[in-house]
Amino acid sequence: MKKFLPTIILRHRRENLKKCSLKGLESREDLLFISYPGPVFPDLSSYFLLNLEGPPLSREDQKRGIMLLDGTWRYADRMERHTPALHHLPRRSLPSSMRTAYPRRQEDCLNPGRGLASIEALYTAYRILGREIEGLLDNYYWKEEFLQNDFPIFTKGDRDLIVQWKREV
Repeated sequence: MKKFLPTIILRHRRENLKKCSLKGLESREDLLFISYPGPVFPDLSSYFLLNLEGPPLSREDQKRGIMLLDGTWRYADRMERHTPALHHLPRRSLPSSMRTAYPRRQEDCLNPGRGLASIEALYTAYRILGREIEGLLDNYYWKEEFLQNDFPIFTKGDRDLIVQWKREV
């Protein structure tokens, strides 16, 4: 298996962990959770920021690390604006055809259907970059709905996971 830079997840301190889609992934070796505000970052020179803007993420980005902001849309915007370490990171986006399965009531996202839950964005980025996805969606309540969507980047293997998951439940 290839060795990748760990994904850095900047989580707002007010993120509701009961509703957080990344809950349960804190012990994964490929993920580094940093609390906002007041973070001390490792070297970010080989990282990109995953967001709604920027060129589409591709396999060409495989050697770079992922920086992901975890919080409400309002908090994520504030974290990006007030964290100078993020200002010079290249931006990468996910396919615009992606739609969230997460039922959202927030109205501060400019494009709520396209604004993926953190776990959906992470899973999709890992799929595109060829990283290990096993266990990523295990705790995600809307896993089935998310995987059932016929996204071009998902394979038959992902849909087979749904069948297996249904049998286990």
